[in-house]
Amino acid sequence: MYLPPHDPHVDDPMRFKPLFRIHLMERKCATVECMYGHKGPHNGHIQIVKKDEFSTKCNQTDHHRMSGGRQEEFRTWLREEWGRTLEDIFHEHMQELILMKFIYTSQYDNCLTYRRIYLPPSSPDDLIKPGLFKGTYGSHGLEIVMLSFHRKKAKGTKITGDPNIPAGQQTVEIDLAHPLQLPDIENLRDFSELSRIVLEVQEQVRREEQEQEHRQEEEDRSQQAASQPAAKPLGEGAEGEETAAGAEGMTQDKAPASQPFVLPMGVISRNEDYPRTCRICFYGTGLIAGHGFTSPERTPGVFVLFDDDRFGFIWLELKSFSLYSRIKVSFQNAEAPSREAFDEMLKNIQSLAT
Repeated sequence: MYLPPHDPHVDDPMRFKPLFRIHLMERKCATVECMYGHKGPHNGHIQIVKKDEFSTKCNQTDHHRMSGGRQEEFRTWLREEWGRTLEDIFHEHMQELILMKFIYTSQYDNCLTYRRIYLPPSSPDDLIKPGLFKGTYGSHGLEIVMLSFHRKKAKGTKITGDPNIPAGQQTVEIDLAHPLQLPDIENLRDFSELSRIVLEVQEQVRREEQEQEHRQEEEDRSQQAASQPAAKPLGEGAEGEETAAGAEGMTQDKAPASQPFVLPMGVISRNEDYPRTCRICFYGTGLIAGHGFTSPERTPGVFVLFDDDRFGFIWLELKSFSLYSRIKVSFQNAEAPSREAFDEMLKNIQSLAT
């Protein structure tokens, strides 16, 4: 398992933790060992579920238990996962979230399902190179997000989740057709000024979406009329081409010269060591929800591009700032064995089990 660094140090390297290992003893003979816990390797099992997916099961979960009971297990987990003790965490809300995560993750006892992650393709027109990023999420700590580009949109998808927003959900969406012109550095410190700018763009986006829906309805009606030629689909007409070209031109130019940047007063940041200059900002939305992914909603925010490897997002409604840093290092042993060799290995284990 590759864990993010301890909160809030997004620029630190990922942490490596073995969860299971496979011994190929001889031809058509293999053993699986669970590496979870602190009592050393013990008997485990691997099963192929379907394409790009397999599951692991520990056959000796008593090896995961500690003599001090759940309290000792929790304190050990807290030191390893968060790099701190419970006494270091004074915020009650953060204590609650951490305890929820411990209860949720520890109940599986390393009986897990693994699915292959396909990284997004890269295009010369992309604002920056897509890929995996470590990001700060307030009391949830650091989480992993995959950044991908889709013409006039950029999306951040959670690879790791939390009690509010689970993995697989789109945490942020960036509207590359709507860059934001930030005020000068003194006015930028005023949260109400930034809020005014963002909400004006949000209203503009809402009007444009309504106009697009109206045009789409008109086109649908014209296409249904047999006596009239079909109108061009939305986005292929002159206006759609102009908008797309504007967005692509912005990404090709990457950004103008860097400009000073500072967080407005009242915006909370887990990491105060964020860059003080940025290249460009865009209007975007961020996904928020209650515990258990209840009442999810997209709220306005600001995407801030710092450089090729770091970006940020200001959550307007939460008055919170997330800083993201690219995962640069190659994963240990990621290329050995190869995908084909690993799939063949799992098939051999599967045939032995049956």
